[in-house]
Amino acid sequence: MRTTLTSHQRLTAALALITAATLTLTGCGTGDPGASAGGAAPAGKSGKIPTTDVVKAVRKDEAAAKLLPADVRAGGRLTVGASIGGTPPGAFYLEDGRTAAGQDIDFADAVAKVLGLKLKREAAGFEAILPALGSGKYDLGTGNFGVTDERRRTIDFVTYINDGQGFAVRKDSDLKKVTDLRQLCGLNVATGAGTTFEATLEENKHLCTDAGKKTYSVKTYADQSAIWSSLQQGRSDVVMSTINGLRYAVTQQEGLKFLNEYHRLDVGFAFKKGTKLAPAFRAAVNKLIADGTYDKILKKWGTSESAIEKSQISPPEIKD
Repeated sequence: MRTTLTSHQRLTAALALITAATLTLTGCGTGDPGASAGGAAPAGKSGKIPTTDVVKAVRKDEAAAKLLPADVRAGGRLTVGASIGGTPPGAFYLEDGRTAAGQDIDFADAVAKVLGLKLKREAAGFEAILPALGSGKYDLGTGNFGVTDERRRTIDFVTYINDGQGFAVRKDSDLKKVTDLRQLCGLNVATGAGTTFEATLEENKHLCTDAGKKTYSVKTYADQSAIWSSLQQGRSDVVMSTINGLRYAVTQQEGLKFLNEYHRLDVGFAFKKGTKLAPAFRAAVNKLIADGTYDKILKKWGTSESAIEKSQISPPEIKD
């Protein structure tokens, strides 16, 4: 006999399925993230994490390496502050909870090989990395850091992709496309702590009050899985995050949809202001673009739309 579920029971079951998908994404579930999809299919289309090593063939480029400061060439090692606690395609841990993977990991490792360097990668919270660069705790930082004019005052960047800001909601949301933050008035918006998304939202709350509307509430989280849980469980109405991260996440979780791109930003390796490492890193990224490794990394993670033609050092923020 067929059993008829109540609306509450259907919602509870759906949320359970979505939460299970989120746990798999964050390396806490029972999926098989170690299985390879051949490295060619976009991440997320098969539900498995691509593990093809597209960096192993990279060789040292002497011309790029010569741009490094003499002491760095002699030491041969740099310390990286890496934000790893996210989800594909950026930087995350595999099921073992120790092995870092993702687009940011591949790019950093590939650049290091071009420059003949070893990386000492230290996991750190996204919001803690940029301040720590100035103190010398890290030589560089990775974490899908968007290049903004505000950040350029104290940080130098070497760009390697173009990503940006976007929105995602539950499929039952009335939101169709966010082109004006006033569309968020009265809603709860979930985002990452210390990110450009948080800054954008906080700086523009006045748009709602100026229009005589109730302002939106910004809910910040240090962990990506907490962001998605807040949306799934109804504590938040919309998520603002990276374009690439949102597109991946909605392919893995039932009941969610990517709305639209809101604002594109260049993304780069982060350094303390005035670093002498930037020219060498720029040359290394451009070497990877020229030899095809760059394209292989993007294809592996399904982010070819984020390709740049050439790396730049601290370009102006993209405003359009």
